[in-house]
Amino acid sequence: MHSIRKAADRGHTRIDWLDSNHSFSFGHYYDPRFMGFGPLRVINDDIVAGGGGFATHPHANMEIISYVVEGALAHRDSLGNGSVIVPGDVQRMTAGTGIRHSEYNDSDDTPTRFLQIWILPETAGLTPGYEQRRFEAADKRDRLRLVASRDGRDGSVTIHQDADLYASLPSEGASVSHTLAKGRIGWLQVVNGRVVVNGDAVERGDGVAFDGGDITLTGASADAEVLLFDMTR
Repeated sequence: MHSIRKAADRGHTRIDWLDSNHSFSFGHYYDPRFMGFGPLRVINDDIVAGGGGFATHPHANMEIISYVVEGALAHRDSLGNGSVIVPGDVQRMTAGTGIRHSEYNDSDDTPTRFLQIWILPETAGLTPGYEQRRFEAADKRDRLRLVASRDGRDGSVTIHQDADLYASLPSEGASVSHTLAKGRIGWLQVVNGRVVVNGDAVERGDGVAFDGGDITLTGASADAEVLLFDMTR
């Protein structure tokens, strides 16, 4: 069984340097029907204007994943990490007992688009941490490439929750499949383009919630890109 959350129904924030769509309640956007899905708490699709960004701010007790789609994102944090994240990179930050960080567009004139993902950790009060890995497009073409997991297997970044995150670039007409084990739930986020999921056409910004079962997705445009979460309830 699955249900579709259309892109146009998401929350929206627009300020001078940020255009953000919220799949779940966030900031000034509140909808009691969409407070998250299992341990998945936030998916924000952010477009940051050139020269703009999030000034240094605190987080605690959250696993935060940044997935850059276009442009480049400059990261700095209170652990002393500094990096520039570009498409293909996946960054994980464990906020734990407390961390401060900033995220800015690394360009003064070109927009950067990235997905900001928050996952509730299994345990509060973890030691803050940071990790970044690169996953080439060829590794995601016509397959589900594991990019985040609790045990860090297959070169994925490690998150402190029973959740697997896969990324895929399905070619037009090509299909990939995944089965959610008994008791598991899934969320598919369409990052770019169009795909057909279990017979339903979905497009950029749409989300699909699954309560167990088999998932088959087929690329329906040349630029199709998706993220799939396989999670505990």
